[in-house]
Amino acid sequence: MSAVIVITPRDNVATALEPLAAGRTIDAGGVAVTVRESIASGHKIALAKISAGAEVVKYGSPIGTATVDIEAGAHVHVHNVASGRGRGDLPAGGVVS
Repeated sequence: MSAVIVITPRDNVATALEPLAAGRTIDAGGVAVTVRESIASGHKIALAKISAGAEVVKYGSPIGTATVDIEAGAHVHVHNVASGRGRGDLPAGGVVS
């Protein structure tokens, strides 16, 4: 079983299916990624660098915007992503920049 799941080829993040230890190299949909920091099961890992202001893509569509540069292998979560889903204070389809 793979340590992560990549939902679509368009995604720039994968979801950890088990805890990921820093320094481990994983196969994420054919992409080798070295984990930069411990990542809990169910959390996201960047598959490639995501620049500040760029879309974070999961399920083939944007789920938020990177608030800082996120390096490949880094933990992707509320500390570095502004979510655009489930918010009532944004226009339809809008994300926080």
